[in-house]
Amino acid sequence: MERLPYIDEHSTIVPADRAGTWSALLRTTCENPNDLSTLPRGFTLDAADPPNRLAAVGHHPFSRYALTFTLTEETPTRTRLTAETRAVFPGLHGRLYRALVIGSGGHRLVVRAMLRRVAAAVRTPV
Repeated sequence: MERLPYIDEHSTIVPADRAGTWSALLRTTCENPNDLSTLPRGFTLDAADPPNRLAAVGHHPFSRYALTFTLTEETPTRTRLTAETRAVFPGLHGRLYRALVIGSGGHRLVVRAMLRRVAAAVRTPV
């Protein structure tokens, strides 16, 4: 997929090493953590570099989008988990959709909640 325009980026510090954070990320984002093709509806795997990066892409009539998680070691027991969103919203319907999703702040709330779920999954491993 082409390089999409930057939308935003959110980060959190996860109290685990990169391997533990990667495992928690997969448990919270994939239906089957052993199969990266089981990402949530609307997303397909674009690239994976365990335990450093997971990139997913998707599209629907009003947008094309990419969500990339990057895991960076802060200390041996703390990992910075960053979610970067890129998207394009073509046409009038796309502009309206962008206003609803991005302009309303809803996207920001969903991404931050996703990051909190990953951090919580580290604390309560399966």
